[in-house]
Amino acid sequence: MQLHAMWDDYPALSKDLQEVLQTIEKNIQIRDKHVEKNVKDLIHAGGKLLRPAFALLSAQAGPEFDKERAVSIAAALEVLHMATLIHDDVVDDSPLRRGIPTIHSKYGRNYAVYTGDYLFCICFKILSAHASSVENIEFNSKNIEKILMGELDQMRTSYKMNVTVREYLTRISGKTAQLFALSCYSGATGSKASRMTVAKCYNIGHYLGMAFQIIDDVLDYTSTDAGLGKPVLNDMKQGIYSLPLIYAMKGHLAEFEPLLSQKLDMTDDASEQVLALISKYNGVEQAFKLANKYTNKALREIKKLPAGVYRDDMYRLTKSILDREI
Repeated sequence: MQLHAMWDDYPALSKDLQEVLQTIEKNIQIRDKHVEKNVKDLIHAGGKLLRPAFALLSAQAGPEFDKERAVSIAAALEVLHMATLIHDDVVDDSPLRRGIPTIHSKYGRNYAVYTGDYLFCICFKILSAHASSVENIEFNSKNIEKILMGELDQMRTSYKMNVTVREYLTRISGKTAQLFALSCYSGATGSKASRMTVAKCYNIGHYLGMAFQIIDDVLDYTSTDAGLGKPVLNDMKQGIYSLPLIYAMKGHLAEFEPLLSQKLDMTDDASEQVLALISKYNGVEQAFKLANKYTNKALREIKKLPAGVYRDDMYRLTKSILDREI
């Protein structure tokens, strides 16, 4: 299986991620060939696999590293991520994901929802076979609930022009950062890491996830459709106002209101005016500065982990989160 080119610099991790994808494919056993094809297409669509990568790295922080168990946990987490992406695309009515048509745009909303539901089943199937305790499964379930709450917060604040930075951070903490935190936590607990190390891994995942989502939102205002792999400004037109826009609107709401009130019918000219205002009021720069703060928090926590090649790789990989082209 072809992985994203970023993993060429991490040969050992690249090999383990290949096993993660193979584990997912092995567990895709369903009579409905539409659903099977949808899932396999998504597996091969070139996702970065950051969440399973951090689960695998965190697993090496404990004294009882078991590669098979770590790969299985990483696979379950990637399946969970895939399920949330499919449901997100349905809710957002997004036509593209990773540069290819979304499942609902090809086969309809019903098939997309059922495919996402099937992936949730696969996630728990893998977890039930490899989670080390009932408490672990309970913890995972609670964190999945937090991810859902982040999605609901996003829906609740849609088209809210006076949305605050705090509300935005609460939303992405659940929607994105929680799954990164869960990935690092699950890897560390799976290898019997100390309670202190597990807590550090959880914090690393949280800080990393916050930085990742902020950068992703910055890219929505600075990239082309081809570069991002999905339509740019789609979130804004759907009423999902992210950090660059929120920062720019502070104290200047009257300039944005007539443009944003067009909602899904926003013209290209209005979109360009919004982008110009975000540039004028330094929305992107302010958002990037906050992403940098979260990244530095993650890097400080990584330095406190037990020494090893895995820690060096985790540090380098975390720094690369900010290196995506803006």
